[in-house]
Amino acid sequence: IKQGYKQTEIGIIPEDWESYSICDVTKQIFLGLTSKVDYVEYNGVPLIRASDISEGYLNFENVRIISYTQHKALTKLRRAKKNYVLVSKSGSLGICALVDVEIEFSIYESIIAIEPNSLLKSSFLLSLLRHDAVQNRMTGDKVGSSVGHLNIEAFRKLKLPIPPLKEQTAIATALSDIDALIGELDKLIAKKQGIKQATMQQLLTGKKRLAGFSGEWEVKRLGEVATFFSGGTPLTSISEYYNGNIPWITSGDLNTDYIYEVTGRISKLGLENSSAKMVKKETLLIALYGATAGVTAISKINAAINQAVLAIIPNNASVEFLYFKLSYLKNWLILTYTQGGQPNLSADIVKSIEISIPTKEEQTAIANILSDMDAEISQLERRHAKMGELKQGMMQELLTGRIRLTGVSY
Repeated sequence: IKQGYKQTEIGIIPEDWESYSICDVTKQIFLGLTSKVDYVEYNGVPLIRASDISEGYLNFENVRIISYTQHKALTKLRRAKKNYVLVSKSGSLGICALVDVEIEFSIYESIIAIEPNSLLKSSFLLSLLRHDAVQNRMTGDKVGSSVGHLNIEAFRKLKLPIPPLKEQTAIATALSDIDALIGELDKLIAKKQGIKQATMQQLLTGKKRLAGFSGEWEVKRLGEVATFFSGGTPLTSISEYYNGNIPWITSGDLNTDYIYEVTGRISKLGLENSSAKMVKKETLLIALYGATAGVTAISKINAAINQAVLAIIPNNASVEFLYFKLSYLKNWLILTYTQGGQPNLSADIVKSIEISIPTKEEQTAIANILSDMDAEISQLERRHAKMGELKQGMMQELLTGRIRLTGVSY
C-alpha cells in the first residue's frame, strides 16, 4: 500500500477518505408508492418510473400522470425532492437519477429515493452509484427468481468510498463536464441523422435534383436491374464444417450497414457441403427473416452467406444507390409485404419491388452525397465512443482515489 492510502473492506482508498454504508451518509431512504395507480390524461402530477430515467437524470418526455389528489395522499409522509437520488430496484436494476427539478412528482414502487446527509453531495452519490464496481456490488445482492429486485437491506448496508466534501464536488464537476460534452455529441449526431434522413427523402425520390442532372427517372422492378441469390447453413452436427477461415454472414450481421468483420466462421468443407454461397466485396445484402427483415448492408469482405441473407448483384446500377434506396424503403417494405408476427421476405418479393431510378451517373452522385453524410456521422459516433471510454476511465480513477484532482486541498 503506497503512502497516503489505506486498506478497507472495499479496497485501498486515500487515508482521508472514509468507508461508509449508504445508511451512514443519508437522512432517509424510502420506496415509492405501492397503491394501485389511476392514470389521468391532464391536470395531474408526473409518476416517475425506471423508464423515465435517462443518463442519470429524470426524463419527463413520456412520463405518465396521476391525479394531484392521489399524489397528495400517496406522498403525505414522504416525497422525493430536488437533490434526492433515485435508484431503480426492480426490472432495470440500478438505474440512477439525480433530481434536478423543483416540480412535484410521485415515484413508482420500483424506485428507491435517497436523501443524502451533510457528509455527502448528491451529485457525487449519483456518480458513485453509476460506477461499474458499485453497480456490480449493488445488483449482485438482488432477490427474486423471475424478476430481480434489489435487496433493500443489503442496499442500505452497501459500503461506499467517501472523500471530503470539497473533493466530492470537484470529482462530480469533472464527471458532469464530460457528461455535458457527451450530451452535446448526442444532440449533434441526432441533428446530422435528421438532416441525412431529410436529404434521403429529397434525393432518393427525385423531389430534389442535383445540379447538372435532368430528365425523367425510370420505374423498374429490382429484378430488372439486378440478379439475386441466397445462401445456406452447413449441418451444425458436423463440427468440421465450422471454425474454418471463411467469414460467414448471417442476418444479424447486417445491422452494421457496412460489414468489415463477422464472428461466424465456416470451413471450406462446410461451404462445399451446404447451400452456403460466397459473396464478393461490395455486394449488397438484405435480411429476409425475423427482426432484421428488410435491413440492408454492403459487405466489405469476401464471405459466405446463410439462407436468411439475400445477395443483390446490380447489372448496371450503383450498389451504394440501391443500398440507400432499400434502406429508405425498409419500413414501407415491411408494412406492404408482410402480415403481422415475425416479418418474412423472399427473393421473389424483393425482385418484385418497383423503384424509381435515375441514370447511373446520377445514382453515383446521390450515393456519394449520402455516403459523405454517413462518414461524418460515423466519425462523430467514434468520437462519442472514445468520450464514453474516457469517462469510464475517469470514473475508475477518480471514484477510487487512485488519481486526486489538483486544486483540491487534502
